[in-house]
Amino acid sequence: MPPDAEPDAPLVTAMRARELGRKSVVVGDRVGLVGDTSGAAGALARIVRIAERSSVLRRTADDDDTTAEGRLERVVVANADQLVIVSALADPPPRTGFIDRCLVAAYDAGIEPLLCLTKADLAGPEAVLGYYAELELPYVLIRPEADLDALRDLLAGRISVMVGHSGVGKSTLVNRLVPDAARAVGTVSAIGRGRHTSTSAVALRLPRLPGDPTHGENAPAGWIVDTPGVRSFGLAHVSADSLLHGFPDLVEGTVDCPANCPHTPDETDCGLDAWVAAGKADARRLASYRRLLASRSGEGDAREPDQRNPGDPLAGS
Repeated sequence: MPPDAEPDAPLVTAMRARELGRKSVVVGDRVGLVGDTSGAAGALARIVRIAERSSVLRRTADDDDTTAEGRLERVVVANADQLVIVSALADPPPRTGFIDRCLVAAYDAGIEPLLCLTKADLAGPEAVLGYYAELELPYVLIRPEADLDALRDLLAGRISVMVGHSGVGKSTLVNRLVPDAARAVGTVSAIGRGRHTSTSAVALRLPRLPGDPTHGENAPAGWIVDTPGVRSFGLAHVSADSLLHGFPDLVEGTVDCPANCPHTPDETDCGLDAWVAAGKADARRLASYRRLLASRSGEGDAREPDQRNPGDPLAGS
């Protein structure tokens, strides 16, 4: 699925060859095919080789790797180079805990994050952007009737995977970017939860827009991978050290920590509290990091207090 694939390349139906054994093929994989690759009706090819992956975005069903759910690792997409975190600014309200999880997963996979804030006609982005001020996190604002040129610029020539809670407008956005996608669009319930409408991940080639000098026929197109709406990213596959690197604004604050510091609230010599007290990081960021640490060890709920709803955090995904 290279970004420079020919737009008129045939759609080939293929099945995994028996010699691959249990090696799974996931969205984004680059594969070797044999057999009928014409794309004609009824034609069937075989997948005989899966190329080495440049990146793998994963999630688990739980944060604690000592549980069965924590050991259940799911590959979201292979070979993506950008994670587009779609969050509404209202209806439903933004959830920084979820965004933090996505950032950890992106940095762990070596994928660049992009924050895509939808429903910018209903609320301003100041609170969310203020929370991430120290990260210099790239972002784009989306309004219902405004053009998508800024987003198209950031997607051009790249393989981007889009994730977000149900109800944030992700499927609507995908349909605007790829008019032939026909992704199902749901509504937000009275309690601010979206209905899961997308049921599987799908890779979509971004169309080139004729007559547009910026995104015209000679511009790099790129791909987007639309994923089902999720409530959370389980992070059992991420080591404690990598978890910290999902909070780059806190990393420097650990320089004076003792060796093997767990960075927990009861560690009196942890340097993070002094780092925050000196105004070098947001206290909410430290609280979010420690919630993830506690959840990873099976000692707490990583979600923010006003977001703790019953049920499987990956339900519907």
